Amino acid sequence: MRRPGPGAVASWPEFRPTALLGMLANAGIDFVVVGGVAVVVQANPRFTRDLDICHATDTANLERLGDLLISLEARLRGVDEDVPFVPDARLLRRTQMLTLSTREGDLDLLVDPPGSPGYAALRRRADTIELGGASVRVASLEDLISMKRAAGRPQDRIDVESLEIARSRLRGKRRRPYLGPRNVREMETARKMVRTARVRCATRLPT
Repeated sequence: MRRPGPGAVASWPEFRPTALLGMLANAGIDFVVVGGVAVVVQANPRFTRDLDICHATDTANLERLGDLLISLEARLRGVDEDVPFVPDARLLRRTQMLTLSTREGDLDLLVDPPGSPGYAALRRRADTIELGGASVRVASLEDLISMKRAAGRPQDRIDVESLEIARSRLRGKRRRPYLGPRNVREMETARKMVRTARVRCATRLPT
């Protein structure tokens, strides 16, 4: 597990992503954070209006997710008419994507977004990160880049650039050799030998 990376996830009165994440985690829901919040955590602080998650589709998980959505008074976003809507497990089983408003902010549910390797692989490759006191899975840099490229909107293209920079930095850190106590001592000994050799050469030079 690691703590948030480059960007902190901000909240404001209409959108409290860390509160939503904590509720999802505490309810035992199997999910992975994707979208803008994942970009903020993995690469670059930027503005985002909603929390996007992919979720497991087994019956038990859908029931837990449905119960939480009902308790959050979730409703369809962008629908002006007061249409009957109950986001229970039966509805979730029949939908691939839902854009919702809740009392803690906007929440988008995605089963298999474009560019995703499928939920099992997405979950396996995700990073576990502590956000708002809860341990949550956040999509890996590679999977985020793939999904953002597949989406292809202007903001997605900007996100791809930020994610690729973050990936390059991460690869650079991984290539650096580990300098344990023994290696540090050996490097210091080598430096002293070089300095000594330089002094000896200098004393032998004619003035």
